[in-house]
Amino acid sequence: MKAIMQLQQQVDEWIKQHGVRYFNELTNMAILTEEVGEVARIMARRYGEQSEKESDKGKDLGEELADVLFVLTAIANQTGTDLQAAWEKKMKKRTERDHQRHQNNYKLK
Repeated sequence: MKAIMQLQQQVDEWIKQHGVRYFNELTNMAILTEEVGEVARIMARRYGEQSEKESDKGKDLGEELADVLFVLTAIANQTGTDLQAAWEKKMKKRTERDHQRHQNNYKLK
């Protein structure tokens, strides 16, 4: 079984065992936005030009990215989206479309 399919199953099982049920799609979209905001805060303060507050120094970027992945996966599950198939389709498209474009981009040299 492929990793993304396993992830979707794991999130579904967790929600059914611990979360009672899925939040509705719009609630999950709002939660996803919150989680992306937490990632943005870490990135702006740790890697960007904003100073990092003392209260932010203990935040784990990996955990925040995992929160984004969890909610994104939940949204895929509840909307019947096969992320594995979508990922494979997108990577094929990116490879065909972008290989030469990025190879020839003088800004990336």
